[in-house]
Amino acid sequence: MTASAEPAAAPLLVALDVDGTIVNHDGHLSPRVREAVAALDDLPHVTVVIATGRSVISTLPVMEALRLMTPERPAVCSNGAVTVAVAPEQAEGFEIVDQVTFDPAPAIALIRTHLPTALIAVEEIGVGFKVSTPFPEGELWGEEIEVPVEELTARPATRVTFREPNLTTEDFTSLVERIGLHGVSYAVGYSAWLDLAPEGVSKASALEQVRRRLEVEPHRTVAVGDQRNDLEMLHWAAVGYAMGQAPEEVLRIADRTTGAVEEDGLADALAEVLDELA
Repeated sequence: MTASAEPAAAPLLVALDVDGTIVNHDGHLSPRVREAVAALDDLPHVTVVIATGRSVISTLPVMEALRLMTPERPAVCSNGAVTVAVAPEQAEGFEIVDQVTFDPAPAIALIRTHLPTALIAVEEIGVGFKVSTPFPEGELWGEEIEVPVEELTARPATRVTFREPNLTTEDFTSLVERIGLHGVSYAVGYSAWLDLAPEGVSKASALEQVRRRLEVEPHRTVAVGDQRNDLEMLHWAAVGYAMGQAPEEVLRIADRTTGAVEEDGLADALAEVLDELA
């Protein structure tokens, strides 16, 4: 993957985003993408790791579809705030390796001041979300428990999500940048969607811990993503691929660009990685 005297069989970590990378925004998984992931992961020195903004319970079905539910395989969820390992012996199918929390109250108060109609969801690991108001159907996985806003701010959280269906992504992004969020990390999604995480936490920070546990050298890392919450991950990886439909700021930071998700761009990127390992 890089100019190195190490043999090709040195451990390689390949980190993959889910939405807009592995699956399209309707949740469809292309057979070609599935086969490309399998071809790479079948190599004994390669570990494919999911790194997503999704919650744990919405990540596991993707891992199952890709046949990545092997014992002790790590997965980075909730934009890096939660890392789990596959544990078939557990009823939930996973065990928590690491989680980082923050006090959501100041950020929720600030967002509600400027966007009083925004929908709010606070993640409940392995269950679903506590919500201020139900989200549009299909946008959140797991159980939605409607509670007063005071309950949303009562405990430390791994992730808080805001959704404003009545704003464009551009207007939502502009508002978020204007009000200034402090003490948290945040990423704006493609559909007026805002994820908050503990300050300093990202997919990259969690993947760095995974890399060290797997004893993979920094220059033996690859990542593929398509959105602003992938920026740190693409910068972290020795080789970062941006999907073809990614925003300009994501395309700029990536080392390489592949096709859009509708064109099975991930399959092309992984085929390139596989060729370079040959």
